[in-house]
Amino acid sequence: MIRLLIADDEDLLRGALAALLGLEQDLVVVAEASTSTDAVRLAREFRPDIAVLDLEMPPTDGLRAAEEIRAELPTQIVLVTRHARPAVLRRALAAGIRGFVPKTTAATKLAEIIRDVAAGRRYVDPDIAASALTEDDCPLTDRELEVLRAARTGASVVEIAAAVHLAPGTVRNYLSAAMSKLGASTRHAAAHHAWEEGWI
Repeated sequence: MIRLLIADDEDLLRGALAALLGLEQDLVVVAEASTSTDAVRLAREFRPDIAVLDLEMPPTDGLRAAEEIRAELPTQIVLVTRHARPAVLRRALAAGIRGFVPKTTAATKLAEIIRDVAAGRRYVDPDIAASALTEDDCPLTDRELEVLRAARTGASVVEIAAAVHLAPGTVRNYLSAAMSKLGASTRHAAAHHAWEEGWI
């Protein structure tokens, strides 16, 4: 039996997915989570063979949860997402994620992908893989990405400055430059845009 953890913040989707995968003779859902924090906690507790994680899960995201799980456990990860950005794919592959699929994937197809991942293979949705080859480069510098990553939590400029070890005025300059490059009216909008593109 392949033991699964299913994590998605949408209760209906998570429940439906767990029920459909549970119908497969060789799959058993041992835990369900609605947040990235719970996904990590339940992975430690149940030690599933595979964790199927939604990318867009609070409070951080499925990729961060995957990195934490992979740092401690042999659990393999399949990421499921609505926003299949190529940069997110690259980060996921660098983090050792074995499966990357859109939420439009049928449950029967997902079951096949889970079996492949359990057998040591990797699966990346072909459309996502193709778009990864043609994606534009990120226009932001490493420092701009760093301050946007900190801004995504809703932190103030002073809190961001403390987190990234820069002066508040310097942080304002980096945020302003990032907002200008992305055509965003607020730092939160710029941070969200960068996150959606998979840059942070």
